[in-house]
Amino acid sequence: MPEVMPPPHIGRVALAVADLERSVRFYTETIGLTLLERGGGIASLGAPDLALLELREQPGISPVRRATGLYHFALLLPSRADLGDALEHFVRVRAPIGGFADHAVSEAIYLTDPDGHGIEVYRDRPRAEWVYPGGRLKMTTDPIDFDGILAARHGDRPVMPAGTMMGHIHLQVADIAATERFYIDLIGLEPVIRYGPSATFLAANGYHHHIGGNTWAGTGLPPAPADAARLLWYEIQQPDEAALDAIAARLAAAAHPFERDADGLRVMDPSGIAVLLTALWTRG
Repeated sequence: MPEVMPPPHIGRVALAVADLERSVRFYTETIGLTLLERGGGIASLGAPDLALLELREQPGISPVRRATGLYHFALLLPSRADLGDALEHFVRVRAPIGGFADHAVSEAIYLTDPDGHGIEVYRDRPRAEWVYPGGRLKMTTDPIDFDGILAARHGDRPVMPAGTMMGHIHLQVADIAATERFYIDLIGLEPVIRYGPSATFLAANGYHHHIGGNTWAGTGLPPAPADAARLLWYEIQQPDEAALDAIAARLAAAAHPFERDADGLRVMDPSGIAVLLTALWTRG
């Protein structure tokens, strides 16, 4: 059984796409997500039991590289057997696979959608198998065990079964230090790993990372323009309204602009990336 990930954790991710029909077909037929709702140029997709991705059509847009925004979003499967099912499916449908990696804490497959948005599909190793040499979580980028993953597969389950969730999001940011100050001091995440001056991993509750940030394309990049295929916003789910209250208080004390509405808190991070903070449990 997969380990339960308590909040805070990543929820929905919203993307601008050039051709909604093309993107829905890709995410259902190639990636294996379920179409949950569609209308008015918007589609909601996810696991059978959970919305994970919102696609908004914006005809004429194209990929952009040197801008802040999405590096990849990461779909977390419940088990290694489910990753085996996904790998077998991706090979069979000739999915646009860009790479594979064993990260010591997880095993991952990397893909790209028709608009250039990065996707990771992965499974976590049990936390009891994570190691901390010198007190620091060990993460690697090693070759994956293809034979072992394929041998573990169920063979009779959906590619993205119930229990699939948005495990993390990796962002292309303008400045690592500013990103850490915002997500640690104001949002309340914890630092996990810093890769020199160009990448940082942040998380809650001892996870390997809920948010990754990198400046591999350069520092001081501007946000993606309105005519680009881009990340529109992403969601961080908090446990309850009290957690939102605490974040709102920290944002106000830091004079960092935000809005609060019926959906939650809306705020821009230092890289101009829109974040929606919601509560899984509401008052009343």
